[in-house]
Amino acid sequence: MLFNSLEYLLFLPIVFLIYWFLNKQKLQYQNLFLLLVSYYFYSCWDWRFLFLLIFSTALDYFTGIKMHQATNKKNKSIWFWLSITVNLGFLGVFKYYNFFAISFAEALSSIGFHANFWTLQVILPIGISFYTFHGLSYVIDIYKNRIEPEKNIVSYSLFVSYFPLLVAGPIERATHLLPQIKKKRVFNYNQAVDGLRQILWGLFKKMVIADNCAEYANLIFDNPNHYNGSSLLFGAIFFAFQIYGDFSGYSDIALGTSKLFGIDLLKNFNYPYFSRDIAEFWRRWHISLSSWFRDYLYVPLGGSKGSMWIKIKNTFIIFIVSGFWHGANWTFIFWGLLNAIFILPSIILKTNRNNLEIVAKGKIFPTVKEGSQILITFLLTVLAWIFFRADNLHDAFHYIAKLFSTSIFQLPSKRPSFGILIFLMLFFFTEWIGRENDFALQKIGFKWNRMFRWILYVLIILIILVFTGKEQEFIYFQF
Repeated sequence: MLFNSLEYLLFLPIVFLIYWFLNKQKLQYQNLFLLLVSYYFYSCWDWRFLFLLIFSTALDYFTGIKMHQATNKKNKSIWFWLSITVNLGFLGVFKYYNFFAISFAEALSSIGFHANFWTLQVILPIGISFYTFHGLSYVIDIYKNRIEPEKNIVSYSLFVSYFPLLVAGPIERATHLLPQIKKKRVFNYNQAVDGLRQILWGLFKKMVIADNCAEYANLIFDNPNHYNGSSLLFGAIFFAFQIYGDFSGYSDIALGTSKLFGIDLLKNFNYPYFSRDIAEFWRRWHISLSSWFRDYLYVPLGGSKGSMWIKIKNTFIIFIVSGFWHGANWTFIFWGLLNAIFILPSIILKTNRNNLEIVAKGKIFPTVKEGSQILITFLLTVLAWIFFRADNLHDAFHYIAKLFSTSIFQLPSKRPSFGILIFLMLFFFTEWIGRENDFALQKIGFKWNRMFRWILYVLIILIILVFTGKEQEFIYFQF
């Protein structure tokens, strides 16, 4: 069930009405209803993998309690490593086994040994990387004595399986989401209206920006030999807007949906394409994943403490692991490596914490220096996205070689449509003027006369209905 589907359009208001009707009953009934709805939502993808989700949830629930009850460190460690090993084992088998088997066979073949390894003929369970990380952070926090285990199985199961974030995040923390689940919610009209605005903006990002950009980007990436360098540049730029509109659009719909139920989720995007360096970009892109790796991998490795060599080593580790998290392909690993290289100068020069506030805060325009920094950072990001989008490293390097040929100075042999260029400019302008808010549409027209504000919303709805691109599955569903 896609967020931008007719099924979801029918599903959401029905769940909303029943949910708030149950508010008159015990909180437990409301949470149980949300849990059952979340399981139904997940089973719409493939009901067989629902059992894997339930098993993973039960494992972490019981090992969390056993860790808390352990009378000595050895027993506590046994339960901890049981949870970690099983969770990462499932993730490894479903997501990475074929990659390692094929890569090992190719390595043997390169030195004259031929081996045929058995590979899994099974689809990747949707959302497994996200809900596995929910559980991992929970058991790690218990092991480190940061939190106590949740005794209510319904509350914990809802934390793991809450449907707005189940298949593509944001990756929540028990310290943030569980207290909201355990607390009685009261309907807040302003919060619900804010949620609807965020859903609307998310749908615009996904259906108008991402899906239209995808048509041009797919055409270029699927046939790079047919087009000149300037067309390939446009193709890479359009993919950059596709993946941003797609994933941040999903996050906006998820956060907006959750606001309808009185629950705030972690912010996942904060205008990353207005970043002035790569370090700032990674503080603003997929924030819940970046902060997860920071807290549960980078800091335990030593973080930024110690010598410069330790800082550089830890930076490369976290980016390569982040790339590998995205997919079992050398292209993702190289994408992570490339971002580590891009961020390296700011680590060495100790400028990685220079840009903490949004650019040109309180101003209409950035300075020339800020504008140049934004452009350079965006182009570096676009270059890295080529590896993210390509099917393999050979295709990525071939694409870049063709991109940087002399034909980059020619007019594009395949021009994007005038309509999508107009919408991209409208999108960029809206994001810029709304960049100091949680999402771009949050305060735009907020003080207008109600009639004009509704005209704006109706206009956006009409644009979505009339100019939506060919339907594309959300990119991050594959992770």
